[in-house]
Amino acid sequence: QVQLVESGGGLVQAGGSLRLSCAASGRPFGSYRMGWFRRAPGKEREFVAAISRSGTTTYYADSVKGRFTISRDNAKNTVYLQMNSLKPEDTAVYYCAAKETPGHSDLAPAYGYWGQGTQVTVSS
Repeated sequence: QVQLVESGGGLVQAGGSLRLSCAASGRPFGSYRMGWFRRAPGKEREFVAAISRSGTTTYYADSVKGRFTISRDNAKNTVYLQMNSLKPEDTAVYYCAAKETPGHSDLAPAYGYWGQGTQVTVSS
């Protein structure tokens, strides 16, 4: 099993930046594909970004492409989400998730382990 703890959320003005971190403990971090999801008030949880085990391949939702960057440091057991040019519609609770099985997925049920979430609020 792996335990995930997110940090770095907060309140930021539109156009600003935040960097989310997700620290993992438990099984070797490099054995998991990692993803970021978010849930806005009154909406379903949605895929934001994902990264392969080695960090060489990344995937993004169209809504964040060009603004957000996912990365990982396997030596530090941490995955990051750099969020630039933030918009009010990015306001949500952001969750990191770990996927044990091979292959990319942007579907939440494919990820077996989840953090508790961190709130991101973007004011206009």
